[in-house]
Amino acid sequence: MVSTFPNPSSVDLSRIRLAIRSLQPQLVEWRRRLHQQPELGFKEKLTAEFVSQKLQEWGIEHQTGIAHTGIVATIKGNKLSTQHSALSTDKVLAIRADMDALPIQELNEVPYKSQHDGVMHACGHDGHTAIALGTAYHLQQHRQDFSGTVKIIFQPAEESPGGAKPMIEAGVLKNPDVDAIIGLHLWNNLPLGTVGVRAGALMAAVECFNCTILGKGGHGALPHQTVDSVVVAAQIVNALQTIVARNVNPIDSAVVTVGELHAGTKRNVIADTARMSATVRYFNPSLKGFFNQRVEQIIAGICQSHGASYDLEYWSLYPPVINDIKIAELVRTVAEEVVETPMGIVPECQTMAAEDMSFFLQEIPGCYFFLGSANPEKDLAYPHHHPRFDFDETALGMGVEIFVRCVEKFFS
Repeated sequence: MVSTFPNPSSVDLSRIRLAIRSLQPQLVEWRRRLHQQPELGFKEKLTAEFVSQKLQEWGIEHQTGIAHTGIVATIKGNKLSTQHSALSTDKVLAIRADMDALPIQELNEVPYKSQHDGVMHACGHDGHTAIALGTAYHLQQHRQDFSGTVKIIFQPAEESPGGAKPMIEAGVLKNPDVDAIIGLHLWNNLPLGTVGVRAGALMAAVECFNCTILGKGGHGALPHQTVDSVVVAAQIVNALQTIVARNVNPIDSAVVTVGELHAGTKRNVIADTARMSATVRYFNPSLKGFFNQRVEQIIAGICQSHGASYDLEYWSLYPPVINDIKIAELVRTVAEEVVETPMGIVPECQTMAAEDMSFFLQEIPGCYFFLGSANPEKDLAYPHHHPRFDFDETALGMGVEIFVRCVEKFFS
């Protein structure tokens, strides 16, 4: 996908204002420090301490310890009207950045390689945090350029088990009440110099299930004395694919993926149990509640036909990421001012990946978008969650510029 776009080396950075271009070395320094000290969900203690230290250093009001390690910073603009009196607005815009890393052993040999064994920023959240810090710094230094209130939400545990919902429950969208929210994801599926933004569904809902098939074991030479859990599981895996193929409207995108299947101990022993784990993903919110019923119907029917039983655990993880039309248009018009156009804006950027930004978007209108960060020329195009994942840090300043312009335009 990256190769279908213009060469990243041709990206025009002159559209990034001088103050933000001057901030670029600091953005890189912050990102690399965070990259060296990755932390898993709800354990982002060092990350939160670093963020809080910077906010305090810049005189930015903020709360810590929200949903364990989350932080919310508040910055009030004081833009003057043409009559030299402060413009009055009660509008509040939130900017969200996630902070957690993944349980992956980093294979990159770089000076800023992870110092925490088995933990790595393999998805770009270190960059998200650095961009949010840069945005906070710039807004605090240029409060005369906007007239409302900006809340910057540093969220824990996006990867798992999900920090957005507990932050919302803790009241981060209240006092003052947030009117809209924006957020970005550095995206190695797009090259540097592009922005993926669209109204409506951007990322999928994700639901999960674990199922244990309970059969009857025995000797491989005497299958008639057994209930073969492997055979039952194999039929279930195949049948689950018919849900999308034959039960979902072909206009709607969805996918059922059985990612784990474990059974048996020896080649001539028929396994009495088989265990599988799977995910279900879809865009259309109306499909909520459909898959769990259909999955169990298929499992129950196949088990009954073979004389097996089952134990099923099914749960919903994140709803789909649905962008508001007006806020998505705001982001799109701003992105066009920052990146090359028209090739720089990529509306067909949907992915079946999931994000708990979706919980914020269920509460208030907003837009989540992708900021292209891949650069194959620099060997910076490995996919997210890969042990060699890294991105072109030029995207950091671009992210700050887009956020800052969104703030200014939202309150204008």
